[in-house]
Amino acid sequence: MAVETNNFYGKITISNDAIAAVAGFATLDSYGVVDLVTKSLKDGIRELLVKQPYSKGIRISNIDNRIFIDIYCILKYGISVSAVAESLKKTIKYRVEDFTGMIVDTVNIHVVGVRV
Repeated sequence: MAVETNNFYGKITISNDAIAAVAGFATLDSYGVVDLVTKSLKDGIRELLVKQPYSKGIRISNIDNRIFIDIYCILKYGISVSAVAESLKKTIKYRVEDFTGMIVDTVNIHVVGVRV
């Protein structure tokens, strides 16, 4: 599925893979995040075949041109999980809205594990 918008110049379509890449780059660039992980075995097999490191562990869905993002990540040991999660939400929301020009409704951060 893709997000679509119309403006003076015409119709703009942004794929979910492009949005996932922007969200993944913002996630891996944030302090305290070690890695992104897949959420299921089926997604893990797909990631082995596709080899897109920035979209691994990210699920994008959209309803009525509103974007919903789920991030599955591993955090660094010894940091405040809630502080990093709130920072990630704000960073991802800002960067995706800046990239797409559309509204990000929800960003959910799923902390799968902690690594030393």
